[in-house]
Amino acid sequence: MKFTLSWLKEHLETDATLDEICTRLTEIGLEVEDVDDKAAFKPFVIARVVSAEKHPQADRLKVLMVDTGTGAPVQVVCGAPNARAGLVGAFAAPGTYVPGIDATLAVGNIRGVESRGMMCSEKEMQISDNHDGIIDLPDDAPVGKSYAAYAHLDDPVIEINLTPNRPDCTSIHGIARDLAASGLGTLKTRTAPTFAVEGDTPVRLTLDLDDPKLCPGFSLRLVRGVRNGPSPRWMQQRLTAIGLRPINALVDITNYMTFDQGRPMHVFDAAKVKGNLTVRRAREGETVLALDQREYRLGPNNVVISDEDGIESIGGIMGGEHSGCDENTVDVLIESALWDPMNIAKSGRSLGIITDARYRFERGVDPEYMVPGLERTTELVLELCGGTAASAEVVGYKGHEPKVVDFPYSEVKRLTGLEVSTEESNAILARLGFKVSGSGERVSVSVPSWRPDVDGKADLVEEVMRIHGVDKIKPAPLESHAAVNGRILTTLQIRTRAAKRALASRGMLEAVTWSFIPEDQAKLFGGGSPALKLANPIAAEMSDMRPSLLPGLLTAAQRNADKGYGDVAIFEVSGTYENDRPDGQRRVAGGIRRGTASLAGGGRMWSNAVKGGGKPVDVFDAKADALSVIEACGLPMGNIQIEQGGPEWYHPGRSGTIKMGPKVVLGYFGEFHPLTLEALDVSGALCGFEVYLDAMAEPKKKATRTKPALELSPFQAVKRDFAFVVDKTVESGAIIKAATGADRKLVTGVNVFDIFEGASVGDGKKSVAIEVQIQPAERTLTDEDFEALTQKIVASVAKFTGGVLRS
Repeated sequence: MKFTLSWLKEHLETDATLDEICTRLTEIGLEVEDVDDKAAFKPFVIARVVSAEKHPQADRLKVLMVDTGTGAPVQVVCGAPNARAGLVGAFAAPGTYVPGIDATLAVGNIRGVESRGMMCSEKEMQISDNHDGIIDLPDDAPVGKSYAAYAHLDDPVIEINLTPNRPDCTSIHGIARDLAASGLGTLKTRTAPTFAVEGDTPVRLTLDLDDPKLCPGFSLRLVRGVRNGPSPRWMQQRLTAIGLRPINALVDITNYMTFDQGRPMHVFDAAKVKGNLTVRRAREGETVLALDQREYRLGPNNVVISDEDGIESIGGIMGGEHSGCDENTVDVLIESALWDPMNIAKSGRSLGIITDARYRFERGVDPEYMVPGLERTTELVLELCGGTAASAEVVGYKGHEPKVVDFPYSEVKRLTGLEVSTEESNAILARLGFKVSGSGERVSVSVPSWRPDVDGKADLVEEVMRIHGVDKIKPAPLESHAAVNGRILTTLQIRTRAAKRALASRGMLEAVTWSFIPEDQAKLFGGGSPALKLANPIAAEMSDMRPSLLPGLLTAAQRNADKGYGDVAIFEVSGTYENDRPDGQRRVAGGIRRGTASLAGGGRMWSNAVKGGGKPVDVFDAKADALSVIEACGLPMGNIQIEQGGPEWYHPGRSGTIKMGPKVVLGYFGEFHPLTLEALDVSGALCGFEVYLDAMAEPKKKATRTKPALELSPFQAVKRDFAFVVDKTVESGAIIKAATGADRKLVTGVNVFDIFEGASVGDGKKSVAIEVQIQPAERTLTDEDFEALTQKIVASVAKFTGGVLRS
């Protein structure tokens, strides 16, 4: 939101300086984002052309001698057709930055003649787009004085960062009201417009809507006999200062009202409107050529204003080109209406239209100013364009019913810590336009019509706090916890951090992908239910809440591959969505590896083959990543079970399910199904995993957080190899589990190091070789001890898997 200092002071009687105003704005919650003090215009001075001679080497150039008020005339070479002796204009000396051409002047030599400055045009001063000649001022303009001060170009421009909950401050009048309430001046009140009315507005208006909230009110007035030329210089300067381009008087008036009063207006050329006007829903497929010269295809979700020939305006967003006002307009229809904020926001977003009118209507405008806004706009039209006003037609508006909020004064102290007296609280609310009724510790507060954001007592506390002074809140330390080093983070937060650190330590990079994905991708990964479809997606390809992290990660990896980075290992720890209930949101750690991006390192096989890298990633890389997350989260790895197979988006023979016990599924891992990759338009060697952090049971509470003493065996560990012949259907994990359970005190580790299939082991059989680590704890084991343990391991594997030692 931009405005000039002089524009603000039209609404605020104050002697405060620019710095004081900017400081106070930030203090009351209207954060100042930028201030342009117009220092760039200070070097320009008013100068008189003493003589103008033809350039000796150029027919279109003139050599001017210019009096800048310093005594000696300055020589300037100028090509403007209106340059002449006696002309008074704006002069820029060497070293001056000229904003209109984005250049700093220097002493020049033009066709052999020295030029020590420039006589400027309006475009070079950013007054207008006119550069047909240099600025021509009245003869009595004070030579040597600042041109910026003379032309009112030194008016500072303030820009505030307006939060969405402050629709009242989308107007300069509303900003002035807040400043006055804070004690920085007095709010000026303008007298109600008075003008003669002749006849009725002949155009009738009908609200043809199934939901009255879409247009709660509409007012219309005809003004006959206007002259629609350029708007006055003061209005053009203000609009230009805030970034708007002056068009003509009628259009400029509506833009002026939008910023001055926060009341978007619209004008129709009455001669181009056929018959009466109707506010209705657009029909599917209807189109309109809008004022931005673009054609928009509309539907029933868009509210429009139409006449007998069709649509003339997209209600509350943008007018139509057909009925726009130009220099030929004689009779004008002035519109002041109310629109449903939610419908305006949805329509504007779906059509891709951003306008100052939409910005205000989607936040909520003052309903009580609908008719007064029409009156003020009519007054400006009569003042600047002439004409005769007809009586206004008002349709649909039933008046504003103010909200009443129960306000206990104690809430100020409870929520902010500030000691504010009841008298001061009442005074602050009154200055902001609230009406306080009742007495005692609880009162009823009536909310003004321009504050649709105020709904409850906390909102009133905020109003008291920001005007009383946020800076008066004294800093206070947080209360100490009952126990020393008490845990602050939840188990899920701790596990989230642990999972990220574990995956990062394995060479994976963290990614952040969208929570919204296309419907076809959602269905591909078990989602796509209507309950998880967004009502108002930010893009067509972001229609559903994601059921899995994998679609986003896979497509991100493919984008990297398309740019030449094929070896990618990325992960994300975030939320997925199974349904629209709170318990349907899961906390998941997921990741994918592509190409040769394994833990051992990617790249050509011969570059790191010694380390075991350079090979395409496979199911075992994904398994190792998933298990590292589970281990980092503190779960006992001895209780983890791996089952073959996973969801349908994984390869059925190269995937697995991780369980804690027979029922609790902790996650899945594996290579991806070719059909899944094809549907996503993804290619290459790919594997991935997902681990459900919220499925892990809470750790058992320990009596103390002190770690137990480290106990190391003084005896040498021993490793023994076994090779078992089992059926092909037997999983290696079952052999590991059986070997580990043979003697849990002595067997401290079991690893598979070889799997062999061939005729030598029989049809339907395979040989699985394991390495068993044996760690004595009490004494050195004898040959008899090792023989007994070997028999236990062989017996255990035979019992649980049917395996026999390979001969």
